[in-house]
Amino acid sequence: MTRRETAPRSAPKTDGRALWFEEAGRCTLRREPLPPGCEGEVLVRTLFSGISRGTESLVFGGRVPESEYERMRAPHQSGQFPFPVKYGYAAVGMVEEGPQHLAGRAVFCLYPHQDCFRVPACAVHPLPDALPPHRAVLAANMETALNITWDAGIQPGDRVAVFGAGVVGLLVAYLASHVIGTEVVISDIEPERADTAQALGLRFTSPEAVPDECDVLINASASCEALATALDRAGFEARVVEASWYGERFAEIPLGGAFHAKRLSIVSSQVAALPPGRRARWDPHRRMAKALELLADERLDRLISGETPFETIAADYADIVGSGTTLCHRIRY
Repeated sequence: MTRRETAPRSAPKTDGRALWFEEAGRCTLRREPLPPGCEGEVLVRTLFSGISRGTESLVFGGRVPESEYERMRAPHQSGQFPFPVKYGYAAVGMVEEGPQHLAGRAVFCLYPHQDCFRVPACAVHPLPDALPPHRAVLAANMETALNITWDAGIQPGDRVAVFGAGVVGLLVAYLASHVIGTEVVISDIEPERADTAQALGLRFTSPEAVPDECDVLINASASCEALATALDRAGFEARVVEASWYGERFAEIPLGGAFHAKRLSIVSSQVAALPPGRRARWDPHRRMAKALELLADERLDRLISGETPFETIAADYADIVGSGTTLCHRIRY
């Protein structure tokens, strides 16, 4: 079946199954009715969704601070923090009902883990022809990495260090390495991440071996120790981007030593807002379209560290987010 063919259906779909986090460390599949179809909406049958381990492990463990309950809401989240909550934002599926230009198309949507759903047509993003649906689960991570790269202000020839070889860190380093003349290194305390980094054409090193006098340093590790190393390896007036989210934890920042003498800048990056220099011309829809386009490289399949059928995800979920080897874990529907 091509993407532009209408998928055959034997009967109208009236309900779906979704993954709900019921309490800290426990989830289940719930069956829930689908709202009746309206003009301007699409019905999507999910093919794959991706578990964003960093954020979802905080939600699953009940570690979202009360002050962030509203800012942490996913676009189509149901329930309320801390529990019960239906959470997630990396669904790929086929449009079974909707406007003619979308019917039969493979699309990405910032939707939780659910086997079928209805959303406004403007909430889905058609996949480029060069992007297979199984890789498109990385779209939300690529969108985040693109935003971080913009916030970092990486320029041709810069010496760039990325701390944390998780999915977002690897994607940031991948994007930075495509800026002409850059010297990019990615570091992690887990040496087994070296193979994945090298498969993407990246130079991997331990944190203590990151070179001095870097122009841009990006912490995507959620580690205070990595942030301290970034400050130590920064050159004069270098830019340090904190791209991690620590949840309820406090991060210690060493502002003594040469911090002031080197006139360092520490900036945050968060995908909910576009960088100020982009807002006049970009919006989230354009940014997502570009993120999908940037996933055409088949080497990025290395960022999918495993796959689980939707039918068993409630039983398997805790082990998936609790494993230190998980990058992006794909759910197959």
